[in-house]
Amino acid sequence: MTRLKRIADQVIVVTGASGGIGRATALMAASRGARVVVSARGREGLDALVAEIVEAGGRASVCVADVTEQGALERLATHAVETYRTIDTWVNNAGVAIAGKLEELPEEDGRRVFDVNFWGMVAGCKAALPHLKLRGGVLINMGSVTSDVAAPFMGLYSASKQKIRGYTDALRIELMMERAPVAVTLIKPAPIATPILQHQRNHNDRQATMPPPFYRPDDVAKTVLLAAENPERELYVGGAGRIGSALAQAFPNLADGAAALLGPTLFQTSRPSEKRPDNLDAPSASTATRGDTHGHASHASIYTALRTGPLRNLAGAGSIGRALLQGIRRS
Repeated sequence: MTRLKRIADQVIVVTGASGGIGRATALMAASRGARVVVSARGREGLDALVAEIVEAGGRASVCVADVTEQGALERLATHAVETYRTIDTWVNNAGVAIAGKLEELPEEDGRRVFDVNFWGMVAGCKAALPHLKLRGGVLINMGSVTSDVAAPFMGLYSASKQKIRGYTDALRIELMMERAPVAVTLIKPAPIATPILQHQRNHNDRQATMPPPFYRPDDVAKTVLLAAENPERELYVGGAGRIGSALAQAFPNLADGAAALLGPTLFQTSRPSEKRPDNLDAPSASTATRGDTHGHASHASIYTALRTGPLRNLAGAGSIGRALLQGIRRS
């Protein structure tokens, strides 16, 4: 079993750190004493993040890197080692999204989603592993509940996250074959109240959204830091996502029918789509941790609080429920 350091003793690299989940993770890791290396395409947001960390007494360093550029993540890994001598946890978090019907999406937009979400993750794994293998550590890939269950109007995003799951699972097995001292974890958040809805490119004629409940970015950050200290195969964020995934896998035809019936209202608002800047091809001007949820309040996840707290082993009882659902399906 891989022996992991306490967060306070770790060097943690986070991609996609200028906003949303990445920013929340960097802030929380630094507040617990970790030395943090933050990376994204835009320097302005990263500099503001590091200034906030340093002002609070933390330690952080910036390395601007576009995950789609050849060699960018190798440079990030080199920067982390040159700055703090090692890498203990690497978080592949960079991601983009587009909304629209699959038949109507431009091919170049779809390829860009895969270049960032999937191939950027692959590049991050390849850059991090040589360093993580030296002394042991954790590789964390950011998936989604859509890694398990596809969503209408989010088809290419769902597909990219399902590819991440397949790659992560296969990589974990190969590292086990090598007996490499690296834990590999897939994080699968439910809808999170980040700026994703403002940042994504929308090809619908109405504003794109996601079904509530929305959970808070800090819930994902807590889950990431749990994985950084405790080897975990995969972790969900948000009880609704955990339950929804289990039900959809147990009763896929019923889930498809429900999504087809409710999708037009759950994944779109009644308001017309607005032309605005997005982050598909360039960094967003907004670098906030939280974003607009179209009138839905965001909630702290009780499931995640239990899963990441002192009683976290009891929260694993959810797997028993999943097994029961699978048994019902087979009967």
